[in-house]
Amino acid sequence: MLKKIDIKHKEQILFIYIFLAAITLAVYWQVNRLDFVFDDIAYVIENGHIQSGMTMDGFTWAFGTKYFGLWNPLVWLSLMLDYQLYGMNAGAFHMTNLILHILSTLLLFWLFHRMTGALWRSAFVAAFFALHPLHVESVAWVSERKDVLSAFFWMLTLCLYVFYTEKQSIKRYLLVVFSFVLALLSKPMVVTLPVIMILLDYWPLKRFENQNRLSDTISWQLREKLPLLALSLLLVVITFYTPGSNASYDLLPLQERLANAPVAFMAYLGKTFWPHDLAVLYPFDAHIPVWQASGAVLIIAAISLVVIIAFRKLPYLCVGWGWFVITILPVIGMIQISSSTPYAMADRYHYLPSIGLSIMMAWGLPLLLPRKDIQKKILFPAGVIFLVWMSIVSWKQCGYWKNSIDLWSHTLNVTKNNYVAHNNLGLALFKAGHPDEAVYHYSKAIFIKPDYATAYNNRGNVLSQRGQYAKAIEDLNEAIRLNPELAEAYNNRGSVYYKLEDHQRAIDDFFKAIRFNPQFTFAYQNLGLSYFQKNERDLACLNLQTACSMGACQVLEWAKERNACFHSVEMILNMIANDNTRH
Repeated sequence: MLKKIDIKHKEQILFIYIFLAAITLAVYWQVNRLDFVFDDIAYVIENGHIQSGMTMDGFTWAFGTKYFGLWNPLVWLSLMLDYQLYGMNAGAFHMTNLILHILSTLLLFWLFHRMTGALWRSAFVAAFFALHPLHVESVAWVSERKDVLSAFFWMLTLCLYVFYTEKQSIKRYLLVVFSFVLALLSKPMVVTLPVIMILLDYWPLKRFENQNRLSDTISWQLREKLPLLALSLLLVVITFYTPGSNASYDLLPLQERLANAPVAFMAYLGKTFWPHDLAVLYPFDAHIPVWQASGAVLIIAAISLVVIIAFRKLPYLCVGWGWFVITILPVIGMIQISSSTPYAMADRYHYLPSIGLSIMMAWGLPLLLPRKDIQKKILFPAGVIFLVWMSIVSWKQCGYWKNSIDLWSHTLNVTKNNYVAHNNLGLALFKAGHPDEAVYHYSKAIFIKPDYATAYNNRGNVLSQRGQYAKAIEDLNEAIRLNPELAEAYNNRGSVYYKLEDHQRAIDDFFKAIRFNPQFTFAYQNLGLSYFQKNERDLACLNLQTACSMGACQVLEWAKERNACFHSVEMILNMIANDNTRH
């Protein structure tokens, strides 16, 4: 009889694995038809390092760069591998994201089933993670490879940690550390993982019960996690306190960030249970009423107080709530991970924190129906209906990521006064060959936010392409006035001067663009072309060589085909040095 039960249990486990993989694949299958959107352009299409595939130079660049302001070398290596295997097939890049998402889902199910023995509750937690509409952004956006990759290593680290707790050894602990390092190399947000381990030690691993005193337990847990905490601290330093970081403490006033944080927190809670009007970017509200922020703080405090009071009798509520709060704190908006655009919140930030809320639902909701027969009749069908509904919403949401025009058009439909969405829709329309519509949306962005330098810059660029040079310079001058460090505006204005054959002014602007963005490959290329126009071939070739070293070699190859550049960088530098000596 016991053997039959065991076989049935294994069949159920296998069924759940297959079901989780199949339903996730079905909901997200359309990602293989999605295009590169938004940041994907800079991440992949305009990134020569990615398009070089897996090379030693690419490996060195991945570990040495803070491209886009964050240090996540494994993300760059994974994108290089995709290019090596599939070329510029956008669907294949998206499918890699989906595969990682599915693997994380399966590991999550294994993790909670292993820790708790609760089959269907663990399945619910995994399905919730796999199918929730707020997670579409992380899966359907190639640039968010860092989410799905870090989540995979997050789950793997916890699975290895469970193995370690079952039989403690140096070898198993080192595997935990190694996996955690891989997670850190994927996304800084995972720095909270050691704290989550301590929560799981309390429940469901129940490692605290082996200690006589709580103080001894806490001390022992901290000592065990010290190497992991040290690694987390090291990544914080690398991320926020080394050159190239785009983490900002002063992009917004402290008062506005303090008001937004609890309101955003409640918005995440609300969208967890009613995922509607989802957008790739939610505009920051600088005028949040005091009552709204205060009310949000009171609700958060009340929930926290309840779960703390009940932590002995209902430990899963405390662990679930702690998981949610701890993992979302780094991205709640107190530190803005952006060089120019403030985010009120983002769907992708819900990716890992949501697991905590699903724990509370899976183990907490049965408390409302103490009788097991009633639980089976009500909770199981309700859970199935909830997951089916989420699957439908996720499938629909995934369709909005088809291309940049659809994505930003949808964002404008579900948000108000979203000047960034207008600007980004303008960019997409311009690239699609609709300059008039692009100008309209840039102008709308400026109307909403008159000091939005980026929109002035982009409108100026379109006007330049249309030959309206005077108006273009007017817009670009305004962009520079509003943001004197906007490298793109200097580059675009330099391009206008280049077209007007005012090459010295063009050179001056390209130099300024490079000063404010030393990795600006297009500025180096433009500077090289300007020097060619002044017959200063050595300086021209030097700048083209510099651009090529950053992955943009097209113009240099063009010059070589015409026998304009045939010296190495070292030879050019020596020639320039000799000229300076003679003068």
